[in-house]
Amino acid sequence: MEKIKMVTPLVEMDGDEMTRILWKMIKDELINPFVDLKAEYYDLGLVKRDETNDQITKDAAEATKKYGVAVKCATITPNAQRMTEYKLHEMWKSPNGTIRSILDGTVFRTPITIPSIKPVVKNWEKPITIARHAYGDVYKSVEIRAEEEGTAKLVFEGKSGKKEEVVIHEFKGQGVIQGMHNTDKSIRSFAHSCFKFAIDTKQDLWFSTKDTISKKYDAQFRVIFDEVYQEYKQKFEELGLEYFYTLIDDAVARVIRSKGGYIWACKNYDGDVMSDMVSTAFGSLAMMTSVLVSPDGNYEYEAAHGTVTRHYYKYLKGEETSTNPMATIFAWSGALRKRGELDGIKELVNFADQLEGACFDTLNEGIATKDLVNLMEGITPKAVNSADFIGAIRQRLEKRLGC
Repeated sequence: MEKIKMVTPLVEMDGDEMTRILWKMIKDELINPFVDLKAEYYDLGLVKRDETNDQITKDAAEATKKYGVAVKCATITPNAQRMTEYKLHEMWKSPNGTIRSILDGTVFRTPITIPSIKPVVKNWEKPITIARHAYGDVYKSVEIRAEEEGTAKLVFEGKSGKKEEVVIHEFKGQGVIQGMHNTDKSIRSFAHSCFKFAIDTKQDLWFSTKDTISKKYDAQFRVIFDEVYQEYKQKFEELGLEYFYTLIDDAVARVIRSKGGYIWACKNYDGDVMSDMVSTAFGSLAMMTSVLVSPDGNYEYEAAHGTVTRHYYKYLKGEETSTNPMATIFAWSGALRKRGELDGIKELVNFADQLEGACFDTLNEGIATKDLVNLMEGITPKAVNSADFIGAIRQRLEKRLGC
């Protein structure tokens, strides 16, 4: 078949370790044979980020603002061990955090569900989408190690000359201090993104924080959400949708008792943790889609999981791995679909649909990676390695496309 033509490039962000290996396999087997791919490429592997003093991450984010759609591979956020392993000049910040800060977006994470894998929470009948605020909180925090007795203070000096100061703690010995922040502008963008996404997908929206304890920080999130909701209230009522706020501990209880099928909006750290819980309860973190949506209409698609380090070390030894590529494939399909929608290329939108359909065909026939085999019910699954799994998807994709 003739390859599908693209008009506007995608921003392609390569990554690290096992997901980088899968990235190339997916492109070689499932994208390039069918699409005349136009992409502006950025290598966000840890080595290149270190070589460029992390400038390449910022460049990739700015390119996303230019072109509107990006697809990203999983990347390493280095710790002390990685500093030594990769001989880094600095312990670079999370590239996801950097990109999210520049785009000022909201991350929406939704599990990929199939009939043969039942959620651990038996009453969940529909996917639960986590809307995660993508700016500030612990990911932009500053920290101090208190090595001796002393006083920790929180100080704000306004441009007007106004000064506020509160004592955090009187240390009688060693300890740690952390300072977090957020902005009304970013919280407001978060709220708008959540309400718009709820309307687009026709799902109820839940929002949760802990404003009973955090009476200024968390409470400001609630105040802004309540204000922004007034702009969408009429549309919500027309569509029969519900928005409500509750404390996060109550939200967890409600989520466990629910049937699913709604959006759960969380602050940055809460969303990070809860999306892992939801994805695991639905089957596997490798079956969780993730898209960053900015208030000015930019989209960045990625997998919700990390770089699968353990499998990468096996791969380096020449051992066979059965790493699940589903979320990474769906990052590509999501980005290609959105690019097709924005550029009016129906063939590209259809290709994305058929690629996801081929993935479901493969899994529904019982061909799966090892992480899913023990979860499947009602069929006799066959465990295959990553290359054979992607090859099986290609066969079904070719059939769907009439190749």
